[in-house]
Amino acid sequence: MHYFVSDIHLGSGDKAEQRRVERLFLDFLAKIEGDAETLFLVGDIFDFWFEYKQVVPKGFVRVLGRLAELCDRGVRVVMLTGNHDMWVGNYLTEECGIELYTTPQTFTLAGKRLFVAHGDNMNIQGKPLLRAMNAMFRSKVLRKVASWLIHPDLFMRFGQWWSGKSRKSHNANYGAEVLEPLVDYAAKYGAEHSVDYFIFGHMHYAMDVTAAERVLFMGDWHRQPSYIALDNNGEIELNIINS
Repeated sequence: MHYFVSDIHLGSGDKAEQRRVERLFLDFLAKIEGDAETLFLVGDIFDFWFEYKQVVPKGFVRVLGRLAELCDRGVRVVMLTGNHDMWVGNYLTEECGIELYTTPQTFTLAGKRLFVAHGDNMNIQGKPLLRAMNAMFRSKVLRKVASWLIHPDLFMRFGQWWSGKSRKSHNANYGAEVLEPLVDYAAKYGAEHSVDYFIFGHMHYAMDVTAAERVLFMGDWHRQPSYIALDNNGEIELNIINS
């Protein structure tokens, strides 16, 4: 089986909420460990992650340990970064064994072609301010300068504030209509490329959409925990977790 999750947002909320979501995710990892061939982490696994050369964010040891254990057992763990954890470095690969991508990818699994992406920074041509912000946040030069000039404690404080602000703004538009830009993107991309399934996170709204293309969205784990499962016959299913 091949599993997909996104938008865990580990570290967001008060301490009780952080532990609740962490436990929910750990229970999921324990549930799939018996039959998982591949686990895809499709962005925003962390609510904020900024990795210095010798410093990584405090916390998440239970989750990171479990992911490393899955890798050690031969499960392929793949992470595609989202807008909350785009600043990863080599730590997750070197310490945990996670295969890391910072751009959308196409994978062939169980005889099916899957386009997998977090979903941020896509189909935003008509949003110049958002495009400018994305370009700035993804600048390797600015990232390096920030890591030289800003103490980790200060950067984490800023990052947590920014992540919370971004998440609240995102959740204010909570409804199926938020999926339309990525459904449109999938239709245009699918017209020119051979893709069986499109898989996205980012929108915090779980839905299996059959339009011009089969497009599946995963919800966030604070309000709508969900995952996608692809079996070895190529059948795919969106699952909502009762929490």
